[in-house]
Amino acid sequence: MDKGDSELQGIGIGVGAVVFRGDEVLIIRRGKAPFAGQWSIPGGGLHEGERLEDAALREVREETAVEIRLIGLIGVFEALPTARDGEGYLRHTLMIDYAAEWLAGEPAAGDDAAAAAFVPYEEALRRVSSDLTRTAIADALKLRNTVTSGP
Repeated sequence: MDKGDSELQGIGIGVGAVVFRGDEVLIIRRGKAPFAGQWSIPGGGLHEGERLEDAALREVREETAVEIRLIGLIGVFEALPTARDGEGYLRHTLMIDYAAEWLAGEPAAGDDAAAAAFVPYEEALRRVSSDLTRTAIADALKLRNTVTSGP
């Protein structure tokens, strides 16, 4: 890709959270492109001047009406540019995901989510459409177990 292409498309930064409530994971069904109708974790774009942690809290609240406490950074995931049928060109995106614990609220779809629900861990892994998201959920559980079972 030459410099002109990267300037035209840009690089997106997304922030999301794998939210646990007991043995359940909070997932959303996307209501808009890209990936409309597919299940994922709550998250979205970072606003200019916004701290990453604040963006994660905001995105979960906007998409699900759930309040959370972040317990740690899961990792940074990368989606490279691709073309998808019906959605056109998807730009290069860095996704920064956190593990979190539920504090309050019942899931209610908001913002660009068509549905939001807490589901058992294994069900969450089955429903999400992306291998990157499955990896984030598995890594979040490992982090959660480390944080809650430490010395």
